[in-house]
Amino acid sequence: MEPQGRDEGKGPVLHIVVVGFHHKKGCQVEFSYPPLMPDEGHDSNLLPEEWKYLPFLALPDGAHNYQEDTVYFHLPPLSGDTKCVYGVSCYRQIEAKALKVRQADVTRETVQKSVCVLSRVPLYGLLQAKLQLITHAYFEEKDFSQISILKELYDHMNSSLRGSALDGSQVYLGMSPRDLILHFRHKALIIFKLILLEKKVRIQTLISRLIERVCCDIRAGMIEHGLVDSSHYRPKSSVSEDQSLVESVSGAEEFVSVSVTDIDSSALDLGVETAQPATESSGNSSEGDNHHLKPPSRISPESSESEWETLDPSVLDEGGPQEAPSETEPELPETFDSKPGTPITVQPQAVTGQGGVTQGLVSGLEEDQYGLPLAIFTKGYLCLPYMALQQHHLLSDVTVRGFVAGATNILFRQQRHLSDAIVEVEEARIQIQDPELRKMLSLTTADLRFADYLVKHVTENRDDVFLDGTGWEGGDEWIRAQFTLYLHSLLSSALQQDSERLLADYGAPFVTAWKITHNYRVWYSNKHPGMTAVTPGHPFQGQYSVADVKLRLSHSVQNSERGKKIGNAMMTTSRSVVQTGKAVGQSVGGALTSAKTAMSTWFSTLAQPAPASTSACPEPATAVKP
Repeated sequence: MEPQGRDEGKGPVLHIVVVGFHHKKGCQVEFSYPPLMPDEGHDSNLLPEEWKYLPFLALPDGAHNYQEDTVYFHLPPLSGDTKCVYGVSCYRQIEAKALKVRQADVTRETVQKSVCVLSRVPLYGLLQAKLQLITHAYFEEKDFSQISILKELYDHMNSSLRGSALDGSQVYLGMSPRDLILHFRHKALIIFKLILLEKKVRIQTLISRLIERVCCDIRAGMIEHGLVDSSHYRPKSSVSEDQSLVESVSGAEEFVSVSVTDIDSSALDLGVETAQPATESSGNSSEGDNHHLKPPSRISPESSESEWETLDPSVLDEGGPQEAPSETEPELPETFDSKPGTPITVQPQAVTGQGGVTQGLVSGLEEDQYGLPLAIFTKGYLCLPYMALQQHHLLSDVTVRGFVAGATNILFRQQRHLSDAIVEVEEARIQIQDPELRKMLSLTTADLRFADYLVKHVTENRDDVFLDGTGWEGGDEWIRAQFTLYLHSLLSSALQQDSERLLADYGAPFVTAWKITHNYRVWYSNKHPGMTAVTPGHPFQGQYSVADVKLRLSHSVQNSERGKKIGNAMMTTSRSVVQTGKAVGQSVGGALTSAKTAMSTWFSTLAQPAPASTSACPEPATAVKP
């Protein structure tokens, strides 16, 4: 049965839930308004089967290490519902001796509880801002039986957020892509490409709030309209392991793209062994096919890039010599000027609200005139800002073809083989074991220019009273606009007839793999009128320069293991030289000081008059006058 409060007319907030930690039962729901189960009271611990992981998501692992914090999470839809449920939880802990009313089951020195909001709209930051104030007031009561404030919160949120538009700044409140660029720098573009390829990406961190690390770089309506199908999974107890389930999964994958390993290696030139050749024909018709999605013609161009252009950070590990840029390389439009004094103008027009959104025929998402957001988080590709340890089975579930999931439990680190890429937030490091995937994600020169352009504008200090020193260039909306332009240009380049030269700036291995993903095939199956106004080609295409060589070498050194070792060795050597120089300088300085002191003493001795002596030199007799 479905919980109460599911009617669309009752506002965006579905439930207010309090989760506590019981010393014997563990995490459990202590209060819900309206009740999660219709036939139970608001103090019932029972949960719908689809939401059995709610207590572990609302009170995450390691919560006892923080006095207070916030976590975002997604819940699967209930029976009969087709939309994701967005959760925001604020958890705190208080000393038990400070409580005015202490229950009998409180046996520990501290009490941990979280107050969470379950919503049908992804207003993460806005919900968090309101929830933090109420959570603070709820704990200040020091009596958790006072639930009237929680009921008032439910009524207030539904009345104030009713009819809130999802295309305004409210959606991005509290999510700053500037933090993403400042922390990951050029690697932010690699994360962007990883998600486009629909890979299994696990974000490992000690920080609970992960949603801004996951989705803020994919603008293009992803948060507003692209996450409605991002949490369609089944709890472990309800997943059947028999053969009938496998057959039903394969039948449901009508619109799911085939894996890279299902394509003939000769067609992809990726060196991947396949069990059987691909039986799906390719087509490049501009009309598309809404019934049977087929990948367009896969490009396998003779690389117009030189060996230097495709330089991967791992080349420093191999130690092989690299050739210089080819002199016979085709000339490209010189739209990039590497001179430091020349500003680069990349100012895409805001796409918010242009032409409105319409229901996608194949994706089922609300799309704009460019066909965005892409159908990434659909058909078994999950977006889980936080994944509890109890959801570990999703990493290897046959119904899950991929995920972008955040985890804090250290036990996830032991399952590296279940993820294609692991993003270590604290170290700003991306671990990729597959060499072919590393090759796909290797940034081209045009990509490095784009990433460097973002980093420079974000790190610059700008004085602007309206945007806290960021201004338009380098601000959050500006960064989202740049990623939108990058995606528009990539899609427009893929539509061109002779697009090998244009797509080479994005990386031929990346484009080849991306064209067989589910999101591209869905997008390619329909026409999008807005794409006619987009100029094809990479925004930072152009001929090579000395600045590109420096940028390439700097990126390779910073992102390869051997490069890091060399850098650390150089730093250690420089530090040793400095310390040795100081020691030698101090020794020499001490010797010089001693010498100066000795010489000063000696000269002082010479300057003093000799003492009188009565025995050696008697005074001459004085002549007496007669």
